[in-house]
Amino acid sequence: MRKVAIYGKGGIGKSTTTQNTVAGLAEMGKKVMVIGCDPKADSTRLLLGGLQQKTVLDTLREEGEEVELEDIIKPGYKNTRCTESGGPEPGVGCAGRGIITSVNLLEQLGAFDDEWELDYVFYDVLGDVVCGGFAMPIRDGKAEEIYIVCSGEMMAMYAANNICKGILKYADAGGVRLGGLICNSRNVDNERQMIEELAKKIGTQMIHFVPRNNFVQRAEINRQTVIEYDPTHEQADEYRALARKIDENKMFVIPKPLEIEELEALLIEFGIAN
Repeated sequence: MRKVAIYGKGGIGKSTTTQNTVAGLAEMGKKVMVIGCDPKADSTRLLLGGLQQKTVLDTLREEGEEVELEDIIKPGYKNTRCTESGGPEPGVGCAGRGIITSVNLLEQLGAFDDEWELDYVFYDVLGDVVCGGFAMPIRDGKAEEIYIVCSGEMMAMYAANNICKGILKYADAGGVRLGGLICNSRNVDNERQMIEELAKKIGTQMIHFVPRNNFVQRAEINRQTVIEYDPTHEQADEYRALARKIDENKMFVIPKPLEIEELEALLIEFGIAN
């Protein structure tokens, strides 16, 4: 069972990318579980056809400790297994700790046991690694391979570099490795070349360039992944390609994060900061 976490700047398209990639893997016949680690609980919505899934933390608050696995895991597209950690009540507590509570409960209930024959577990994790709770998948060895969703925008690249610092910090203790950068295009000038160069400097690869296409939003409005909404669309093939590249990936590295001056120099080199 491969344990994968998707990180990236807030709003970069992590959840959309994760769900469409998981749909591609499921279409290939892979058995996949998705754990949403965002208090918004939107990491599995497209796989569930728009269903607002009851989160682990909400279930615990309402039902106490008497929770069954079927209470917090729902079947999604092509029998993907979907769960959302959720978060604390607004203004109370730490959302990061909710991830810890949720994943520990899933382990106790046997969600990862051999009987499920899982090929993948995907963690869709909120934003940057600035909080110990959100770093939990890489800190505690829950995830072994990380993919960072980024774009050619300065703050997305800054966040990607910062996430690499988190991976570096826990690489020895948790055994986590970086599998590559996923460029979710924003149509920035020289974007593909810039992310390829960023990946090279960090010591990894740009595993796939996902072109910007408004059809993704059309599928989302219809509460589906692109692959389910229109399997013949060119954007569906992009997510299939990403899924295949992840499935076949053999390049897992301890990243070499850049100093801020190096990152700024890269932006200037490609004309973004001029």
